[in-house]
Amino acid sequence: MTTCSDDQSRDRPVIAIIGGGISGAAVAFHLLQSEALQPGQLFIFEPRARLGAGLAYDTRDPAHRINVPAAKMSLFPDDLEHFQRWLQDNNALEGDQTAVAANGSLFPRRGLFGRYINAMVQPFIDGGAITHVAERVADVRRLDDRWVITGEAGRRLEADILVIATSHPSPLPPRSLQNALAGHPRFVADPTRPDALDAIRPGDRVLVVGNGLTSADVFASLELRGHKGPITAISRRGLRSRGHAPVKQELFGDFVSQPSRTALDLLRRVRAAIRKAEGEGWTWHAVIDQVRAQGGDLWQAMPLNERRRVVRHLRPFWDVHRFRVAPQVEAVSEEAISTGRLDVLAASVASVEAKGEVIDCTLRLSRSGKSLDRQFDAVVVTTGPGHRGILGSQGWIGALADAGYLAIDATGLGLACNTASLALGADGKTAPSLLISGPLARGTFGELMGLPEVVEHAVFVAEQVASAIAQNAPDHTQRKHNKPKVDSSSA
Repeated sequence: MTTCSDDQSRDRPVIAIIGGGISGAAVAFHLLQSEALQPGQLFIFEPRARLGAGLAYDTRDPAHRINVPAAKMSLFPDDLEHFQRWLQDNNALEGDQTAVAANGSLFPRRGLFGRYINAMVQPFIDGGAITHVAERVADVRRLDDRWVITGEAGRRLEADILVIATSHPSPLPPRSLQNALAGHPRFVADPTRPDALDAIRPGDRVLVVGNGLTSADVFASLELRGHKGPITAISRRGLRSRGHAPVKQELFGDFVSQPSRTALDLLRRVRAAIRKAEGEGWTWHAVIDQVRAQGGDLWQAMPLNERRRVVRHLRPFWDVHRFRVAPQVEAVSEEAISTGRLDVLAASVASVEAKGEVIDCTLRLSRSGKSLDRQFDAVVVTTGPGHRGILGSQGWIGALADAGYLAIDATGLGLACNTASLALGADGKTAPSLLISGPLARGTFGELMGLPEVVEHAVFVAEQVASAIAQNAPDHTQRKHNKPKVDSSSA
């Protein structure tokens, strides 16, 4: 057993972050902007080789693009064009002739943003301020007022402050599909896996279950790979993610001066604002962008039962307007629809059976209740993150829930936490020095799925950690016997 912590850290608090994607990397980056931490104080558990990419930005598929203009993507909330300047300074768009959309906005390939975040945090890794533990977490438990984190390869860390910055779990395919198609060579239950679409042949008849951003990525990826076969895309309501405004426009409307207390009132006000905006020559985009900008305050103003109504009734409509498709990706879908190669239906899978490699499906149309019988060669599931499955997604998360430190939030969107982002157990009590960063805190903070909001929340969490360090500093001075340790042993 080898001790890996630095002796300098024995009198200083140790901070552990689980998850090294955007949320975790941004918390670490902004914490280090305000705190001069010593080597052996800040650790990030992330199995990927580099920090900053995470699931969303780790893709190497050239068809995948950021779905927000580069001028609004930044690690610095007060410098929104930082990423766009980084692209230019590093000549990162070389060879990508279609990165600029018709309205002049930049929509580079998605993997570039992961490279950008990594470029910002890598100097801290090289200098020792961040220790990247390239392992999945196997176990987390509370012991002697500390969090003990154990990696799959046997790395063990004792931390005073723990930040959970993991993502939502991958979508779970409908049980009927999973049962009928398990083992089928062209059943793609998780298209976010690298090369997940490799098995689909150019002429295959493809069923895509889900109509959000991931499905649009699938269409673009298949197109780039030379797929020419017919595609049927289904979702319960048949809604597709919308595109961006044809021209840049200012935010429109005011929803916080007298915030809505009910989901119905909010819906009425948004619709009225859209009618007014259109009467003045603008589009719905300006109104939805304003709702998004004021989303945190709107969410906080609503009682819990109304938040639940928003999630249950309005979220599908919000998502397709809020999560927009990059123009280059949208063009692929529109072309496929116009030529008849892509059929978008409001439907669900009524029955499915694999006969050899051919997949027989009965689709039930949502509006009429009628059924369609179709045959497919491949099925791809793009139903979005499994919000409610977070407690069962990883063993250590379930164990913390069993121990009373974590719970699903009351809206079902992630993990319960208070307005200081401290985790809440099922009894409503805060867990000591355990914070939630990123989309998993969405149930408390509202709009936390977009990059700008995720970064702003990471800054907030970093401030909470810095405050905890300051409050506990005298206590650590008196704890010289209790040395923070990181042990490593072979798996």
